[in-house]
Amino acid sequence: MKIRKLFYIALVLAALLLAVGCRKEDESAETGGDLLSRIQERGTIIVATEGTWAPWTFHDENDNLVGYDIEVANGIAEHLGVEAEFVEGEWDGLFAGLNSARYDIVANGVEVTEERAEAYDFSEPYAYIRTAIIVRDDNSDITSFEDLDGKTTANTLASTYATLAESYGATATGVDDLAQTIELLIAGRVDATLNAEVTYYDYIAQHPDAPIKIAALTDTASEVSIPVRKGDDNTTLLAAINEAIEEMRASGELSALSEKYFGSDISGTN
Repeated sequence: MKIRKLFYIALVLAALLLAVGCRKEDESAETGGDLLSRIQERGTIIVATEGTWAPWTFHDENDNLVGYDIEVANGIAEHLGVEAEFVEGEWDGLFAGLNSARYDIVANGVEVTEERAEAYDFSEPYAYIRTAIIVRDDNSDITSFEDLDGKTTANTLASTYATLAESYGATATGVDDLAQTIELLIAGRVDATLNAEVTYYDYIAQHPDAPIKIAALTDTASEVSIPVRKGDDNTTLLAAINEAIEEMRASGELSALSEKYFGSDISGTN
């Protein structure tokens, strides 16, 4: 009897496993295809952004999420025939979410670096920026990147700015956003901060009495692009994003957005 009972139990378990397997195959068939196909079937592209870094991505006086990156992402979504769904978070979390497939892309002024290019595939650039060393206006010790040796800076620790500062011998202090960075700088708790030149000009436009200045600039501009996860699953999405960016560049939309948010055209190398 025990053998017969064990036999029936085995049959039931086998049937259950088969049913589960079939259900998973059905679910896979329903959600199959590459990432672009799934985005279009879903009707939204999930975009990760900070929402605290003007004029790239920030909240206006009515608490609406706006900025250069936000409008570029909306343009990409329109090209794909979907809506952009923005999810805000801290810098490190944007990439953690991208890695775990919680987000489809990141739109947050992401500069292309060798290290990032090993981890992600990048779109065509939609902006070109130079990096500025920003100091208090009474600081005469820092006039070049070499002068950062032994100094302290403030930046989000995973940013290219922190990496660049450390490469010149500075010690980077981690912060959450630009406002906190400038507060530390003005208070004299750090010697400098590195950021996009255009971000400095935007901040000064909003805070004309801020006692800060640009001490030095990089000679060449870096590329700002959209990162996606590596893999064949994302190839068609990346191609579609590139098409959208090229369309916006050809139509003059990127130039117009650059002028709107930065007061100059940063959409091209010139």
